[in-house]
Amino acid sequence: MHITRYTDYSLRVLIYLAVNNGEQSKISSIATSYGISKNHLMKIVQQLNISGYLLATRGKNGGIKLIRPAKEINVGALVREMENKDKLVECFGDDNQCVITPSCQLQHIFAEAQESFFSTLDNYYLSDLIGDNKQHELAQLLAVKAL
Repeated sequence: MHITRYTDYSLRVLIYLAVNNGEQSKISSIATSYGISKNHLMKIVQQLNISGYLLATRGKNGGIKLIRPAKEINVGALVREMENKDKLVECFGDDNQCVITPSCQLQHIFAEAQESFFSTLDNYYLSDLIGDNKQHELAQLLAVKAL
């Protein structure tokens, strides 16, 4: 299974915010820490805000922060929401033009494998991605103050 860059960056934004211990962060700081385009991150932050993962505050003193604790943000739910589940193989999509689809079992096998993938991710939370013993190291790598 291939995770899109959009989902990867979504996870990175949430990891940054979790390491920052609830402090408000600027998108520009996150972009700089990861070497990612600020404009690209703005789209991702907007989606994460709409989806209820973070709170975005506009204005001079604005920024973003997690809306709930990292231990309550499920990785599987996030990845399901960010990924387009019907792109694994052509027959998952509405524009399927494969002539063997009516008799092929590949779609069912891949659907089962994909669900196994998501089920594994369901066992993990954002707090697992930062780990208690790695939070300080992540904070140094991202140039954020860990409490």
